Amino acid sequence: MKQGIHPEYVECTVKCSCGNTFTTMSTKPELKIDICNVCHPFYTGQQRFVDTGGRVQRFADKFGSAKETVAEREAAKKAAKAAAVAEAEAKKKAEREAKAAEKAKRAEEFAKKAEAEAAAPVEEAAVEATAEEVAAVDALVEAPAEEKAAE
Repeated sequence: MKQGIHPEYVECTVKCSCGNTFTTMSTKPELKIDICNVCHPFYTGQQRFVDTGGRVQRFADKFGSAKETVAEREAAKKAAKAAAVAEAEAKKKAEREAKAAEKAKRAEEFAKKAEAEAAAPVEEAAVEATAEEVAAVDALVEAPAEEKAAE
């Protein structure tokens, strides 16, 4: 064994919750225990309620129930996650609405442009048709005038 790295092995006084005291060897000078051979039901033959959760209960009394703390923490996580999901859904919905508005605007511009292009040849055709009609009317007007002149 290496020298100077091990704890000292000293005589230890062990005190039980039932009041029994005895000595043994340990690295600590004093120990306090809940059950010893004098009060344990196996050795005494008597059935006695033994609080096996004593340490846990004392911890819960001192620091609060871990079950409640964990439940609160989980509820907070669940609420935060639900808020994040709702925020993401709202963002996606806003993006979809913006895209739909942009698409409607482009469709409206395209419709106006197509209407203008469709109207332009009609106007030219209307102007040409009007010129032809004017010539025909002039021909009709001149024909009776020529007939009268020929008479």
